[in-house]
Amino acid sequence: MRRAFLARVADMIRNEPDTTYFTVDIGMWAIRDVLRDFPDRCTNVGIYEDGMFSIAAGMARRGLVPTIFGIQPYLIERTLEQIKMDLAYQKLGINVVGTGAAVDYPKYGYSHYCAEDAQIIKMIPGCEFVAPGSAKQFIQLFDQSYRDGHPTFFRVSDHPNVNYDVDVEFGKANVIRTGSKATVIAVSVMLDEVMKVCADKDVTVLYYTTLEPFDHKTLAENCPSGKLLVVEPEYEGTLLYDIHKALSGRPLRIEQVAFPREIFRNYGTYDEKMEHYGLTAEAIRTKLDKLLNEE
Repeated sequence: MRRAFLARVADMIRNEPDTTYFTVDIGMWAIRDVLRDFPDRCTNVGIYEDGMFSIAAGMARRGLVPTIFGIQPYLIERTLEQIKMDLAYQKLGINVVGTGAAVDYPKYGYSHYCAEDAQIIKMIPGCEFVAPGSAKQFIQLFDQSYRDGHPTFFRVSDHPNVNYDVDVEFGKANVIRTGSKATVIAVSVMLDEVMKVCADKDVTVLYYTTLEPFDHKTLAENCPSGKLLVVEPEYEGTLLYDIHKALSGRPLRIEQVAFPREIFRNYGTYDEKMEHYGLTAEAIRTKLDKLLNEE
């Protein structure tokens, strides 16, 4: 996804004179020619995320379309005041692309983890949050939203879906399959794991890549049983407010496969962490079987 993003940024800077790009000592080598050729609109500002947001906000106020790039926890947590005051309060259209989703940087420890990113951004009115499951989906979602005038946060991952790389639309959930016994919400890079379990089950599978604004309508129309399994690569409960809002007044039974709400103090590879925290096909199968067997 990062390569697809950087190629798209290079194309923007070369061909759209009202676009700008800033990074914080990451991804420079891949677009070094653009950094050299367009220094007035394409800059590495160094380790200065909070300042980068304010610089981008100033440019957006002048009618430019800024895109900024960095590592997710530093973009979301270090700069929260700038997000709130410079972007959301001012209603500025800025694109924020973050790498290092959840535990994508396992060897660097807790400082580089960000399982709370979607929920933080969803709590700031006017912000949008996009979590593509593949490079193709990133380009589709970026192209549909990067000029929509809102602060839009894109979470890119180094562990994309491979088998289920469907076309996606900003603000809309995909109905991957329909069934009657339960509804499974698969978020972003979890679709492959969900389909390992659900491909032959009598369940509906909804695929979400836009987490804010949340597509309440598709969920409301595709949850006949009131039984839901939410599979999301972030802290558990991130989407519960929207789920309850979409299905207000209905009796619900909800199970979750997601990161537990705790500080991650253990070390290991990405796959080891996903296994340790239960974001696997086996965990999905266990939770789904429990849901389906309950009367």
